Amino acid sequence: MVEDGGGEEEAEGESGEMPAAAAAPTLQRCNGFLPGKEAEDGGGRAAPAAAAEAEAMLAAGGGRLETRLSRRRLAVLAVFSCYSLVNAFQWIQYSILSNVFAGFYGVSFTQIDWLSMVYMVAYVPLILPATWLLDARGLRLTALLGAGLNGLGAWLKCASLAPDRYPLTLAAQAVCAVAQVFILGLPSRIASVWFGPTEVSTACAVAVLGNQLGTAIGFLLPPVLVPNTPNDLNLMAHNISIMFYGTAIVSTLLFFLTAVVFEEKPKYPPSHSQAVLQTMPPEHYSYKQSIINLFKNIPFVLLLISYGIMTGAFYSVSTLLNQMIVTHYEGEEVNAGRIGLTLVVAGMVGSIICGLWLDYTKTYKQTTLIVYILSFIGLLVFTFTLDLGYLIVVFVTGGVLGFFMTGYLPLGFEFAVEITYPESEGTSSGLLNASAQIFGIVFTLVQGKLTTDYSPRAGNLFLCAWIFVGIILTALIKSDLRRHNVNSGIMNLDVKAVSGDS
Repeated sequence: MVEDGGGEEEAEGESGEMPAAAAAPTLQRCNGFLPGKEAEDGGGRAAPAAAAEAEAMLAAGGGRLETRLSRRRLAVLAVFSCYSLVNAFQWIQYSILSNVFAGFYGVSFTQIDWLSMVYMVAYVPLILPATWLLDARGLRLTALLGAGLNGLGAWLKCASLAPDRYPLTLAAQAVCAVAQVFILGLPSRIASVWFGPTEVSTACAVAVLGNQLGTAIGFLLPPVLVPNTPNDLNLMAHNISIMFYGTAIVSTLLFFLTAVVFEEKPKYPPSHSQAVLQTMPPEHYSYKQSIINLFKNIPFVLLLISYGIMTGAFYSVSTLLNQMIVTHYEGEEVNAGRIGLTLVVAGMVGSIICGLWLDYTKTYKQTTLIVYILSFIGLLVFTFTLDLGYLIVVFVTGGVLGFFMTGYLPLGFEFAVEITYPESEGTSSGLLNASAQIFGIVFTLVQGKLTTDYSPRAGNLFLCAWIFVGIILTALIKSDLRRHNVNSGIMNLDVKAVSGDS
């Protein structure tokens, strides 16, 4: 069926209606804040005035709100995943060829590491303006900025194909880093706005999967396209140009696809929790108050730190993987890339499994804690088997590490949305990513120093100590599944209403 005025087809499957009578009680049961409004008496229930306004709006609209799934949601998710993939590819393409680019530009390994760390440095000061833009101007504009800057940075890299143009390639990477600010916070927003309650965690995992797949391709493809030819810089420049121009062309195509596919939101909300949020009057939202509310939410603050530790450790391991492998296995740059690929592909599998598991069980805290503990064990095993002299062992331990460490990423996003509902998904995700970038910068600098001055084992043990701290913090989080309670509460009320009518 084609929706009136929207030109968008209604999806097969779930649809429903939410009685106005059910909406207001559910708003009052939310154990959190309405956007821009503090809870009464320090917590517990949302502002009664806001609930009354939402009920009045529902009544004025005929007393019922339809929820439907749009077919367009799959195209939105696919396009976002693809340009997120390209952005992640551009992040890691220098680090996995650190010795090649250090020789080509005539710079130190630390300067090549900054081509990765600039992604982290740019994110921290820009995340608050970016999340404000997402809340104030919406999903479509934010997506276009991310895809457009991604393409611009890729074309600037094409102009940096000369040994004396390291500053230009750093500037180009900085543009890609700014693009990342408009990308990393979108998975949970896209999942919540476009997908139903039984698929939202899986959709978030798939959105994060695109970024992980980009990292995986970034580990695999550059060592194949750009072999180390230190005695022939012209050949090296030619090989690098193939990689840079190919990335630029793909980025440009994805920008145009984003312009065609992305819409702000579907015509009908996909879930009851989204329907409730869409009935809230705009004057009840304050970005500043939303930030304050999040930092008053103790479980979210604990998650903010623990997520930063885990994801920052992943960024550090990814950035320094080439150096760790080459230290013990000289001349194995291609296998270093393959090990990175194994790490990320295993993590992609972990992400999907965790997303499906969360949609089925809603055991957010338990799953997050278990994955955190297994990541700690995986890093310990990887650390003490790295120097055994058997690459096959490194492939296996790297895969196990990646399955849990990379598989954790979407768990943090979805856990944050659950314990902070109805605050903006973009704001909570943005703060989580900012924490990850800060920890990533510190971890990469310290682990890089320990790896250079002592050994890869010293650097990895430094990360292990921090991940152990993250386990403790995760165990302290009190899980309150607010969004899930809203969906479940309204559906139960719907069932009672139907039974009463009959």
